[in-house]
Amino acid sequence: MFLGFAVVYGLRVNLSVAMVAMVNVTDPKPAPNSSIVHACPLPAGMDNTSDTFSQPDGIPQYPWDSETQGWLLGAFFFGYLCTQIPGGYLSGHYGGRLFFGLGVLGTAVLTLLTPLAAQMGIYWLFALRALEGFGEGVTFPTMMAMWARWAPPLERSRLMTLSGSGANFGAFLSLPLTGYICETLGWPAVFYLCGSAGCLWAFFWFVFVSDDPRTHRRISEEEKDYIISSIGPQGTGHGWSVPLLPILLSVPMWAIIICQMCSNWSYYTLLTSLPTYMNNILHFDLKSNGFLSALPYLGAWIASTLSGILADSLIERKVFSVTTVRKIFTLAGVLPGAAFLVAVGYSGCSHILTITFLTLSTTIGGTMACGVYINQIDIAPRYAGFLLGITNTFGTIPGVLAPIVTGYFTEEHTLAGWRMVFWLAAGLNVGGALVYTLFGTGKIQPWAVTEEEATEVEKNRSTSIVT
Repeated sequence: MFLGFAVVYGLRVNLSVAMVAMVNVTDPKPAPNSSIVHACPLPAGMDNTSDTFSQPDGIPQYPWDSETQGWLLGAFFFGYLCTQIPGGYLSGHYGGRLFFGLGVLGTAVLTLLTPLAAQMGIYWLFALRALEGFGEGVTFPTMMAMWARWAPPLERSRLMTLSGSGANFGAFLSLPLTGYICETLGWPAVFYLCGSAGCLWAFFWFVFVSDDPRTHRRISEEEKDYIISSIGPQGTGHGWSVPLLPILLSVPMWAIIICQMCSNWSYYTLLTSLPTYMNNILHFDLKSNGFLSALPYLGAWIASTLSGILADSLIERKVFSVTTVRKIFTLAGVLPGAAFLVAVGYSGCSHILTITFLTLSTTIGGTMACGVYINQIDIAPRYAGFLLGITNTFGTIPGVLAPIVTGYFTEEHTLAGWRMVFWLAAGLNVGGALVYTLFGTGKIQPWAVTEEEATEVEKNRSTSIVT
């Protein structure tokens, strides 16, 4: 699953990196007779001319303007929004192996067709990217549904953060590698290699993975019995019916939704607008500094993995309750991370300070991976995939809104405008974390208790009354 998410993230971000090489001019319509005032001085040897990315002979390039590029990059989210809830619901009923595998495999096959779609026209490429988002939309909900059947309660944090951190690892690898491949082999090779990697991964996934321990062919009886007994009735499918109204009226559920929406605002602000900030304001050449642009994701990968191990240790030793652990790691990721995010806006024109504060913000934010981001499996293990589908649907909304708001604040391309962007992201982050701290919980909700568990509780209560 870790490698699956690494592939998933590579398939997701490859176009945003390759776009630099796919267009023959990054901004083909400069304003005539305009005087450009830079917030930071241009480095020596750099002028105001448009930057083009040379390609090997025979590689096509396209005259897409900034608006067209924005629509093509955003096409992914149109499909991504559609399959979150259905993916979580179906994987909770049938199991997640098939949906996760087909989601990645389908996206990989479509990625192989990207050069052809680009050649056919922007409408074909837009449709292709939307279909890729449609395929990838099921991946995170199915992960949650699968761990509901596989992860013993005392091992949930480390297993889920390790597997989910594959996304950060994939970003760390794909950002510098995609730029290198574009420069040496040409941008079509990016999509052929990423797509092939996804197809290869899918083969091993279907060979080695099962929906739950009961159907796995190579697991030992000892391990199978341990997993099944520790998870109990919550490790089974939820059937066709789900308690939709209690879920929608659940305060802890809305605490998760609000916190994730606010946190994702920062994430999507950095994902979609940070390259613009570093290029237009700092004149930072990301192509020749691919490792530095990927460094924050390396920090987040390491931090999320280590925090998962620590969180499980605290729960296993009964140092803190599950509720307390989830809130501690959420606040530990949000508060310092928000402070460093604000500091980015006050770094002036310093490349070193910007990268340092950005890396610290993203690294510390990685500890949230074992906080609010896996809380769905605590409050309703059987419905965890369905709940993640709901929270991820809401959490994707900032991906649409954040770039629009950022564009409003940064029309003048000033440092003051970008400080407003970072302040807003940090403020929302802190506000969402406070809501979660007040209303979140790690206890199974009454509407998520199975009939078998309810009967057992009633039996124990009757026994205690009799004695």
